[in-house]
Amino acid sequence: MVMRMKVLPCVVLTGLALSACTSTGSAPPPAGVSATPAPMASLAAGPTFDGPVLGPDGRCNGAFSGTATAIEPGIAECDLVRLKGKPATDVLVGESGKGQREVQVLYSEPGGRELYFFVNNRLDRVVKP
Repeated sequence: MVMRMKVLPCVVLTGLALSACTSTGSAPPPAGVSATPAPMASLAAGPTFDGPVLGPDGRCNGAFSGTATAIEPGIAECDLVRLKGKPATDVLVGESGKGQREVQVLYSEPGGRELYFFVNNRLDRVVKP
């Protein structure tokens, strides 16, 4: 005996915990279920953070009035430049796979190099090789 199975195409919207399956029949989808997912503006807007940030040229992109008094985890990108008293040697600006702004700031000092890692405009860690 041969059994035949009917395969139904399905659309699953992860994150919204909704799913909708369609069949070859002519019945309309149940009320309240949209066949087209609504756009998710919060994901398209990018990461959110407070205050001005550094551009690839190492300059702050807006007026800055930081209050940090020491280079420590949690300070803003522009706080670092203000506390160092000079522009960075190099700045790499990017976005992580998690939708976060990630910035690497390099300072070449007479005693060696210092690399500062920021996530969403907050100092995450410092590497002094």
